[in-house]
Amino acid sequence: MTASKTNPATKIETGLGQCQGSVSISTDGPGFLSVTSQVQNWIDSIEAECGLITIFIRHTSASLTIQENADPDVLRDLGDKLCELAPEEYPYRHCSEGPDDMPAHIKAMLTSTMLSIPVKKGKLQLGQWQGIYLIEHREQPHDRLLELHFIGTAA
Repeated sequence: MTASKTNPATKIETGLGQCQGSVSISTDGPGFLSVTSQVQNWIDSIEAECGLITIFIRHTSASLTIQENADPDVLRDLGDKLCELAPEEYPYRHCSEGPDDMPAHIKAMLTSTMLSIPVKKGKLQLGQWQGIYLIEHREQPHDRLLELHFIGTAA
């Protein structure tokens, strides 16, 4: 077994605080919508320096993910696979909100409703090829609400 290398911890900053807010996102129908810039803009607006941001989506038919941000074929392939895993053409019991509703619930269950991302020097600590995406699982456009919570230090 190889020992892992860690960076030494830095001194804990004084003045730890927290801030909450929200971001409204309008979708055009099913697919992956990058929300990385909206989250970073919110971090900038509260002058966050170092800490952790939690992003929560308040819906059961949409979800969040961190995924590839360079090649759009990755997102298309992921969308295709989600549709294969939860097809509309299935005799679901729950169908009162349309044929895309129950598959949307399944897709949301398979992905995530909450993400936590470190913030350092006021920037999201995403990898070079990572982006934050809202995944809309319904056919019709929707207004989606992301709740944001930052805990850490201010600039």
